[in-house]
Amino acid sequence: MENNYLSYYLLLSALLFSIGLAIVIVKRNIIVVLMGIELMLNAVNLNLVAFSKNDPNLQGQMFALFVMVVAVCEAVVALAITLKAFEHFKTVNLDRINELKK
Repeated sequence: MENNYLSYYLLLSALLFSIGLAIVIVKRNIIVVLMGIELMLNAVNLNLVAFSKNDPNLQGQMFALFVMVVAVCEAVVALAITLKAFEHFKTVNLDRINELKK
């Protein structure tokens, strides 16, 4: 990757992160919010790999792999919590899940 293309990757990453953040802020469905968080993590991965390609001394691929492993663990735990919340509240709407004890 040449240095000329680094700005395009950073722009794409910023766009993906902004879309993910907008999804997290605006949407009220738990599954859609989790998808927004995953989109933000993928934007960070794109940044890490782009910077790693630009400067070979950085270990961006290793950080990106670590972020992917953390994202998978986060998704598993979040989906388990979502299933338990759905079992208890009978909804995945975040506005209706607003109390800790029912």
